Amino acid sequence: MSRIASHLADLQLQIVKTCAKRRIFKHNVRLVAVSKRHPADSIREAYAAGQRDFGENQVQEALNKISQLSDLDINWHMIGAIQSRKCKDIAQHFDWVQSVDRLKVADKLNQHRADSQAPLNVLIQVNLFGEGQKAGVDAAACKQLAEAILQLPRLRLRGLMAIPPKQTDAQAQYAQFEQIYQLYQELQNQYPHIDTLSMGMSGDFEQAILAGSTMIRLGTAIFGQRD
Repeated sequence: MSRIASHLADLQLQIVKTCAKRRIFKHNVRLVAVSKRHPADSIREAYAAGQRDFGENQVQEALNKISQLSDLDINWHMIGAIQSRKCKDIAQHFDWVQSVDRLKVADKLNQHRADSQAPLNVLIQVNLFGEGQKAGVDAAACKQLAEAILQLPRLRLRGLMAIPPKQTDAQAQYAQFEQIYQLYQELQNQYPHIDTLSMGMSGDFEQAILAGSTMIRLGTAIFGQRD
């Protein structure tokens, strides 16, 4: 078994064990392998071990990998900040966009998604803790943006994504994730088709799962340190 395959196997076991501790277990947790600044060969290795979802932050880097790995049935996730001028490439080449935080971007993604393609899965990036250096909308703006996205026929609103402030204490991590989960529940009560809450990374994914995450984004824990 390769190093990456071994890491993935260990993580899947951790995910299963953590899910078993959760108060309400409704679904499996989807793992997105964050492959930014890792070579296409590492992605191919993870794919051979069963991994299908990969997250990229930089559009041009991602396009190069998508081209190199076009023989593989990969679900590509855009998880980084989005520039308006990159929306065409994102809409045409990705399966998920996790970082939608303004209507202008949603409109452009909808405009450039081809009718021949399946609707683009999108998540609204939320920033509930007022971090000025991070993208994302507050709770009120999130609900307004959700309503607007639902009017765009080539997009499919799936839920929320969040990157809360970094915490090392498990209880502090959980408290933040629980606040995000409460907003997700409010949105889900209004729009029952919503099914995805993307939160949790290599340093805090267990607390994210306990709080209700349905999708986690791990890079270092799979691939090791980036170059």
